[in-house]
Amino acid sequence: MDAVNPRISQINTFAAVDPVAWNAVANPPGLPYDPFLTWEFLEAMERSGAATPRTGWRGSHILVHEPGGRLRAAMPMWFKSHSRGEFVFDQSWAEAWERAGGAYYPKLLSAVPFTPVTGRRLLVAPGPDAEMYKAALLQGAFHVAMETDVSSMHINFIEASETAALEAAGLLVRTDQQFHWQNNGYASFDDFLATLSSDKRKNLRKERAKAQDGLEFRHITGDEITEDHLDRFFDFYMDTGSRKWGSPYLTRASFSLLRERMAKDLLFVFVYDGDTAIAGAMNLIGSETLYGRYWGCTDPRPMLHFETCYYQAIDFAIAHGLKTVEAGAQGGHKLARGYAPVLTYSAHWISHPGFRDAVAEYLERERAAVDADFIYLKDRTPFRKES
Repeated sequence: MDAVNPRISQINTFAAVDPVAWNAVANPPGLPYDPFLTWEFLEAMERSGAATPRTGWRGSHILVHEPGGRLRAAMPMWFKSHSRGEFVFDQSWAEAWERAGGAYYPKLLSAVPFTPVTGRRLLVAPGPDAEMYKAALLQGAFHVAMETDVSSMHINFIEASETAALEAAGLLVRTDQQFHWQNNGYASFDDFLATLSSDKRKNLRKERAKAQDGLEFRHITGDEITEDHLDRFFDFYMDTGSRKWGSPYLTRASFSLLRERMAKDLLFVFVYDGDTAIAGAMNLIGSETLYGRYWGCTDPRPMLHFETCYYQAIDFAIAHGLKTVEAGAQGGHKLARGYAPVLTYSAHWISHPGFRDAVAEYLERERAAVDADFIYLKDRTPFRKES
């Protein structure tokens, strides 16, 4: 093939690309399976009304085809009219830009909507020409940014291995942290507890006993998931989302589309008091990682959130040989429950040179603070020191 002249194009919706072709570059053989990168998930966010121009997400997804026509690379990207649903917070940048008389929005964003999960953003199958196709994706993204005169372009929750190349392309790298649980070959939850210090081990056992008292916890996945389950879970989701975000991101249709398309990748943990579901958590299942996404309850009980979202996720990961549990953004309270700090990364292109310099200076100070906090927290995990 003429690999020197790949064809770069842009589409407004995932409905305009073949699902098989998209998935071949999003989850190619040899790389861990990431359910958030699938056509099924991303297109569901658009089709269900969650990520659309009406909600401030206008698609501008980049595709790169080889001259023969085969899709070789892709990059999910949106024009954003706000900064909600991103979990990398740049609202202070927007305020500063607008105080100076500019229009920060719309900006360009490459990310998975409403999902603070690290993953590939320049979607290319491994191979000798992978770097060329990644460069073509960035070329396409920069072309859109220049043609539309946006203030900035942001690539959120990138893999650490991508930071150097993105910096070389002119983007500024930003760091933050989350808390993840790592499966060190545990055969049971008790095996995991044995690695904790004595007082932390006792605390976790007490929390689990208090949370489980009089309740039943059910793991529901695949064909077991029904629309009745989704109706009940949507009640939980709306209650929590309305209190945390003011306006929940997903629609009821979002959950039905995910069930229809990728039920095997969904895990619901429902909590029952007798025959009544009083709480629930939704997770997505990758080939190596369990991703905690949403939770809610209509009958608050002591320690119920920790049990439903954190300990039940650990149980599932151990039973299914998954390496990691990612329980969402932020949450220092996860540290005492065996979730250790990990660094996350994003990359940012700022069009105005003066503002770019100011952001670069800010990010340098922010990185130092994040690194210091990371070191402090790493030294305060609940694990026995010999572990």
